[in-house]
Amino acid sequence: MRNLIDILDFDTDEISALIKTAEDIMVHPEKYCDACRHRILGTLFFEPSTRTRLSFESAMLGLGGNVLGFSDSSSSSVSKGESVSDTVAVVSGYCDIIAMRHPKEGAPYPALRHSAVPVINAGDGGHYHPTQTLADLMTIHRHKSSFENLTVALCGDLKYGRTVHSLIFALARYGGVRFILISPDELKLPDFVKNGIEYTETDSLEDGIRTADVLYMTRVQKERFSDAAEYERLKNVYVLDEEKLKLAKHDMIVMHPLPRVGEISADVDDDPRCCYFEQTRCGRFIRMALILRLLSDISEPDVKRMSESFEENGRRCGNPRCITSCEQELAHRFYTDANGIVRCAYCDMGC
Repeated sequence: MRNLIDILDFDTDEISALIKTAEDIMVHPEKYCDACRHRILGTLFFEPSTRTRLSFESAMLGLGGNVLGFSDSSSSSVSKGESVSDTVAVVSGYCDIIAMRHPKEGAPYPALRHSAVPVINAGDGGHYHPTQTLADLMTIHRHKSSFENLTVALCGDLKYGRTVHSLIFALARYGGVRFILISPDELKLPDFVKNGIEYTETDSLEDGIRTADVLYMTRVQKERFSDAAEYERLKNVYVLDEEKLKLAKHDMIVMHPLPRVGEISADVDDDPRCCYFEQTRCGRFIRMALILRLLSDISEPDVKRMSESFEENGRRCGNPRCITSCEQELAHRFYTDANGIVRCAYCDMGC
């Protein structure tokens, strides 16, 4: 059966098909209102969420299905020390498909190995967020018609921004895409995401915005910082306001995965270039299309993962945010990237 853990699990043709289905659902919702009748979505949210969790629930209800799950791990057996693997193994017996969010990077990998139903990664720490990327791609497609030859500026927390990582991986597969990476040194994009992309780096929003077709703003994520003082120093480093927006092209679009905490002034919300609330609406429809796709043929084989990874006696991932730091008896696995760097197969951190 197919799962969605990383946006690269779906090729560009499959993504185009999902967008086409989502757009049809927007126009003709009545055609799909019973498509998942008697089907159940399990929502396992080990980390707080508003848009992602509610849009998944709304998506399944819009398809005529039902939802069960939890929105706070403290209300589940996780609070008693139960592992991700055991939780998923149990819940997959109660539902037809699972959407899971977890604060640890790489958590979906042990989950899918123990699940009897398809697993959708709804965000794993600062790693990946493929369904947000699908919503982002749908939004871009609606405004730009094509993903090729775009200049995409990404601003803010590029280090821990899982939405940024997934969007770059998705867009890098299209011809002529260039990235402008706008961040302070402390929040620069990780090397494993930079591999193979065309990019420039700057710490100036004013400089980075001028040639962009898409500006993707992000918040500095307090929950990813262990040092509160460092967060306070960096949290307001970039603010998009009316004056800065005057520097942008007339047809540039402004995106944000939300929530925002000050990095986009409310004064620009009425600018027709601002699409972040449209993104949230696209999120519901693209998740409806994804659920339909994954439930359409349970016998379809999944994509290969970790096929080139290996175990090595004595080597352990040193990332405290990796799922290997807490999951019971999870084998530490590694792979060698194109530059010869050995990385954790769960969180992609260089070892």
